[in-house]
Amino acid sequence: MFPKSFAPALFGLILSGLMSLLVSGISTYGAVGFGESFAGLWTSAWLTAWLVAFPVVLVVAPLARRTVSLLVDGGP
Repeated sequence: MFPKSFAPALFGLILSGLMSLLVSGISTYGAVGFGESFAGLWTSAWLTAWLVAFPVVLVVAPLARRTVSLLVDGGP
């Protein structure tokens, strides 16, 4: 198990991994369809997207939380 202090990074890792997996799969399918090269192209696209998405999520998530807090009742 990880200490609670790792929670934001683990959340970002999981969220960015799942979202980049989904979006790269849809994009790869749209570009090349299901063929024998689909899995390799998807994997390559996913890993590239994840390398970008993870640090972006770590930076953007706190800004998104603050924005949501301002938009909902009971904000700061």
